[in-house]
Amino acid sequence: MAKRASLSKGERRVQRALEVAPGALTWTILIAPVAASFLFAPYIAVAIFLIDIYWFVRTATVVIGIRSTYRKMKAAMLQDWWQRCLALAVSPATPDPRRIVHAVLIPTYTEPYPILRETVRAIADADYPAENKVVAIITRESDRPGWENVHRLQQEFGDRLKACLHIKDPLLPGIVVGKSAAMAYGGPVLRRELDAMGLDPKDVIITDLDSDFRVHRQYFAYVTYQYVQDPKRLECLFQPIPMFHNNLWRVPFAVRIMASACTQWQMFLSSRPDRLVAFSSYSMSLDLVIKADYWDDDVIPEDSRFYWKSFFATHGRLHMVPVFLPIYGDAPEASDRGMPWERVKTHANQYNQIKRWAWGVSDVPYATVRLLRHPEISLWLRARRYGYMIFNHLTWATLPLLLLLGAALPRLLSEDWNLTLAADQLGRYAFILINIAFLNIAALILVERRINPPMPRGWGVPHQIWAYVQLGLYPIVGLLFSVLPALEAQTRLMLGMYLEYQVTEKVSEGTA
Repeated sequence: MAKRASLSKGERRVQRALEVAPGALTWTILIAPVAASFLFAPYIAVAIFLIDIYWFVRTATVVIGIRSTYRKMKAAMLQDWWQRCLALAVSPATPDPRRIVHAVLIPTYTEPYPILRETVRAIADADYPAENKVVAIITRESDRPGWENVHRLQQEFGDRLKACLHIKDPLLPGIVVGKSAAMAYGGPVLRRELDAMGLDPKDVIITDLDSDFRVHRQYFAYVTYQYVQDPKRLECLFQPIPMFHNNLWRVPFAVRIMASACTQWQMFLSSRPDRLVAFSSYSMSLDLVIKADYWDDDVIPEDSRFYWKSFFATHGRLHMVPVFLPIYGDAPEASDRGMPWERVKTHANQYNQIKRWAWGVSDVPYATVRLLRHPEISLWLRARRYGYMIFNHLTWATLPLLLLLGAALPRLLSEDWNLTLAADQLGRYAFILINIAFLNIAALILVERRINPPMPRGWGVPHQIWAYVQLGLYPIVGLLFSVLPALEAQTRLMLGMYLEYQVTEKVSEGTA
């Protein structure tokens, strides 16, 4: 949220109205079919049927996009991108790839050492020159165990990197404690360190990396290859495909389903760069970070906010570049053990993670005001990007509920409509459409089977088959762990019950 002390009384009223709007619109969409079904049942039934048609088309589009991304990923992972970098002809328009330094900024708090070690190890092992890799780890100034973790990492990996830096965040007054505030403090500190090394901001690529994410071996070389060839490289934001695979087979099936759904949604967005927004971990030039004035220290969703800051800083010229390589993260997991229904803390972590992502709806006031203040950006581009943001948040919290319950409402609440032949026909057609759409889950399971890590050796064939069959439960799991947290986030913003950042518990391999 914007720092309210710096807003005038009128600005606070505008901010508050824009905070109320998304939740109010969502609840209107959910309540309207119930109220209108008493008097306008035929019209509501037709409207719901049109939503079913949209869902059918959307599902087919998503499946096509995911399969397209998978093919590009498969091809990209077979390339030696550093050798391709070295084969490029250097010119005034194409910088020497050997000059490009990757600086990775990792905010941490309470992460177990084994998790952090694997993150840094993946950076050190990446197929990119050691003298061109910098790691900067942010801990809180009061986090003494975190200090010890960084010291151990410096000792183990320091000679395999250009530098391994430790940034101690003092948690300045007025911030919203969380990842964005840590990045806001760490970004300028890292820049000063890079300046002291004599590096040009145009030759430095910054990666905002979650502490549990492991880069693909080819990631830095791939991004460098794209970066040096793009004439608009200073206005590019590179987005890899997050895959929550590090602990996929340890978490309960509901969390595994959500991990698969999130991975595949990001794969779809990579096929549509016009809809892609910074998510979780991403890269861009230090020059762009400086232009965007770093990250904000008073928000929770640091990724989407940084996207909008960069969008306005470049006057709408920001270019989202999909990186067709995976970046491997953890699915939410806590230290509780036992059967799925006993792992309450793990499921709560999953719910809270999605709620934190859905809190990106708090960007609506920020983006709305600034879109009106930037007439130099074409009206079409502003309308398209803003429309995607609003549409995504509205459909996230409403569409699954309308699909599940909407078709039944007119028939339940209007007996006259229920007795008509048209009601029977619409219901039959809707049932057929929805079931055909669900058949697409089979296509997604085939993709999931190819991208997932190997299953544990102790799992027999029935256990392995059941693990994939469980993906068919997504409609139910999605309601509980995607729709409900999104609805809560929008309702909280509407009521002024602002979300506080909650650190997701991390569990290292072998402890759960």
